[in-house]
Amino acid sequence: MEILYTAFVLGLMGSFHCVGMCGPIAISLPLRGHNFLQKTIGGLLYNLGRTFTYGIMGAFFGLIGQGFHFLGFQQSVSIIMGSLMIISVTLPFLFRNRIPINFEFFTGPLRRSIQQLFRVRSYNGLFLIGLLNGLLPCGLVYLAIAGAIGAGSVLLGILFMVFFGLGTLPMMLLVSGIGNMISLAVRKKMSKVVPYVVVIIGIIFIFRGLSLGIPFLSPPAEKLTPSSHMMKTELANPAEAVKRSCCQTDTLIVK
Repeated sequence: MEILYTAFVLGLMGSFHCVGMCGPIAISLPLRGHNFLQKTIGGLLYNLGRTFTYGIMGAFFGLIGQGFHFLGFQQSVSIIMGSLMIISVTLPFLFRNRIPINFEFFTGPLRRSIQQLFRVRSYNGLFLIGLLNGLLPCGLVYLAIAGAIGAGSVLLGILFMVFFGLGTLPMMLLVSGIGNMISLAVRKKMSKVVPYVVVIIGIIFIFRGLSLGIPFLSPPAEKLTPSSHMMKTELANPAEAVKRSCCQTDTLIVK
């Protein structure tokens, strides 16, 4: 499960980027109450709302990764996702202002909904703000989605995105609590570490796809497609293949 540690580190270190991008929302949250406990609960609900949205994304993109897994492309997908992570660090510098993308058609209604929820000072409202905030376009979230696809299963995709969200929680909770005490200059300095973290995680995914037999970092390749195993069994022993078919009751027996 080292991939989940990777997701948490991506969220933890990438949260410096979140401070710059989502910091204004976290700072201006309509936290219910004035004492420390009430503010902490409100901040947690907001961040858990984001994490819940990330988990739903993980289920969807993990399903895509699972499809690649069953087709036997898991290793290739891991290498591709890792390469995309590394390229994403240099791509903005190569194509800055050359690929204009306008997400206003999607983000406009989201932002208006969030603004309406800001008028409701309630715990439910804070959780809903987090849910919607998780849908706002974010380059760091896209990188986490790439990791969820590379995870190769629905469950791991969900866990990858949830651990990513939990990694962002400490910094975002701190920001919502202390507000403007973190200056814009400090936020920019903290965000400079993010590209290095992304490159390291990209390298980890590439090594994972290469299956070099390195414990934890690059485990050996496994049989990814059950169809190929069944075909080999059938060619070797037709009777055994029939015995192990889905129509036989003894297929539930694990030897």
